[in-house]
Amino acid sequence: MIVDTEKKLCFGVMKFVCVTLLIISGITDSRADKFDVAGPAVPLMAVSGEDVILPCSVKPSISAVNMRVEWSRLDQRGSVVHLYEDHEDRNTDQLPSYRGRTRLFKDELEKGNTSLKLSRVQISDEGLYKCFVKSKSWYDDITVNLRVEAVGSAPVITVDGFDGSGGLHLQCESKGWNPKPELVWLNSEGVTLTSEYTDTHTDTDGFNVKHTITVYKSDTKYHCRVKLKHHMMEIEIITSSKMLHSLKASVVLISFGAVLSVIGIILIAMFVCKKRELQSKSQRLQRDDERLQRDDERIQREQLRIINERETFSENSLREKRILETVVQHLRKYAANVTLDVDSAHPHLIVSHDKKQVRIVNTQPIEEEEDEDEVQNNKFDEYLCVLGNEGFSSDSFYYEVQVKELPVWYVGVASESINRKGQISLNPENGYWSVGLSSDMYWACENPYVPLSLSVKPQRVGVFVNYEEGRVSFYDVETMCHIYTYTSQSLNEKLYPVFCLGHDVFLSENSAPLIICSDLS
Repeated sequence: MIVDTEKKLCFGVMKFVCVTLLIISGITDSRADKFDVAGPAVPLMAVSGEDVILPCSVKPSISAVNMRVEWSRLDQRGSVVHLYEDHEDRNTDQLPSYRGRTRLFKDELEKGNTSLKLSRVQISDEGLYKCFVKSKSWYDDITVNLRVEAVGSAPVITVDGFDGSGGLHLQCESKGWNPKPELVWLNSEGVTLTSEYTDTHTDTDGFNVKHTITVYKSDTKYHCRVKLKHHMMEIEIITSSKMLHSLKASVVLISFGAVLSVIGIILIAMFVCKKRELQSKSQRLQRDDERLQRDDERIQREQLRIINERETFSENSLREKRILETVVQHLRKYAANVTLDVDSAHPHLIVSHDKKQVRIVNTQPIEEEEDEDEVQNNKFDEYLCVLGNEGFSSDSFYYEVQVKELPVWYVGVASESINRKGQISLNPENGYWSVGLSSDMYWACENPYVPLSLSVKPQRVGVFVNYEEGRVSFYDVETMCHIYTYTSQSLNEKLYPVFCLGHDVFLSENSAPLIICSDLS
């Protein structure tokens, strides 16, 4: 017993020592994989046109040969400046402005030096750069702020005309500086003069500055000085009286010449415009003639096409009409003797004595106490509908109905268990298969209703039901045209012919009757 306890104790101690060693080993490995990326803490200055090295290194100084080194711009999108990965440069997505101007010191990667050399520095290179270094288990990055200094062109003085009191406008301009330089005018004694007009703007070449002053004294020296840090350029001009008189004369001559030039340009422009207008009219008339000729040819082709289509359509229509005549003659072999069920008719419907006609009467029906038929919901109470007496639950049957001069009608078949009360929709989901006319449009009562494009108003409609195949078809008997067919329907109840003349809120006086046709032999 004591031996077993000692064995268990020894085993526990060994397990604790192993776990402790594994944790210490993992911590040691994790610390060994970590590193820091170091770089300059202050902005790095560079001169436009020269080369510069953006410092970046791994601390401690471990090899970066197997690491990913990526230099990018923080102030631009899609900003890869240089990418080193898998022992080679991968600069496919490099910014175009850096092509051929960047490289790493491959020999120094072994020592952890990931600095980037940027050749022929441009003003557009100024900005924030990120040096990102990643190993298999660790990564770090630093930001390098690069400032670019550019010395611009020597200042240029130009005479910009005279003012109304005889003063001379002197303009001094210098281009291509970065950052913005200081430009001043000085008189012969070195006193700074106030510029009346200043203009400063930047482009890809840097800052362009322009200052203008007005002078009135002759035989006086003026200096234009542009300065940036320890860089300075200066130019001078002497305004002699002879130069002033010469400039004034030149201005007069130039003004006179400009007026003559403007007049000449106007006359030439008028001549050219007139000539172009005539040419344009001629070309427009020629184009109109060509367009009219093309239109005539197109109209002739269209007329021929219409004639051919009419002939083809007539032939096809005649052929289809003959086929439908044969079809209708065949369907009439299944003709059923359909009569109307008076007990199902809406109170505003009057059924004839032979039960073959039904019409609307716009008189208030006499209120009667509910009898057993009413309790059994036999009558339609809102829709002006009536069913046929005979029901069919097998084989095929056919009937025809005259709908001439009826503003609203629906015909078809209905299941035995249909709802006859309230607002009903005559679609297959509610046990109705019908087509009809409402609001001057013809409809197949699917869910939702499907509008039908009929070229001729049907006067006599044929309804054919193939119970076994679940098909209900409708035909315009007089024009021998197919109207619509419900296919693959689930017909599992007894079907009754159904006839509907609208809703009881839209009653009309002395409407034409709906007639079930008997002459189907």
